Amino acid sequence: MPELRKSKAKPNGKKPPAEEKKQYLELEYTKIRVVDFDLKELVVLPREIDLNEWLASNTTTFFNLINLQYSTISEFCTGETCQAMTACNTIYYWYDERGKKTKCTAPQYVDFVMSLCKEFPNSFESLVKKICRYLFHVLAHLYWAHFKETVALDLQGHLNTLYAHFIIFVREFNLVDPKETCIMDDLSEILCAPAPPPAPTPAPSAPDSAPSPSSQNHVTER
Repeated sequence: MPELRKSKAKPNGKKPPAEEKKQYLELEYTKIRVVDFDLKELVVLPREIDLNEWLASNTTTFFNLINLQYSTISEFCTGETCQAMTACNTIYYWYDERGKKTKCTAPQYVDFVMSLCKEFPNSFESLVKKICRYLFHVLAHLYWAHFKETVALDLQGHLNTLYAHFIIFVREFNLVDPKETCIMDDLSEILCAPAPPPAPTPAPSAPDSAPSPSSQNHVTER
């Protein structure tokens, strides 16, 4: 299977374009989730579960969810619209077994990643780490290149929840180098912050009772 690497330079040595405004960081979108509980509780290793089994199970779940999320915008992610696999100002390239760099469109890249994810055995933590790194690339591309389509489909809440759950999981088990995910740190800090507790529901006020005759005639002495 070809090895995947990344580069921050465009083909022919050109620098990436200036950073664009990130719509996905706007409050009206970051506040939308599909769950309102602490995702940290979902990623902690249960006492009775083996670590490798837990990592493999969760990685398989993220593969299925990220693949499903990508499928919602796949008709917009084509060789013409996404001629490179981009996220923020980073472009990811494909390298073959001999180390030869090949220009790869985003849909080709995603296809390579998803094909690799289907092959991994359940007991190899190093391979889980590699797969999680690739899945992060897909999530980052969804935000950077296809967030408008995601909003148009009203699926930004699902994407936000999936992203936050994934980042909290890989942080919990140190599965992806922070240098790899730093390009999305601005979003991660917003979505992965602990959710504030819900405001308490005020108790219903008792109906006002009519004052008694004695209270109406009461005079305070000084």
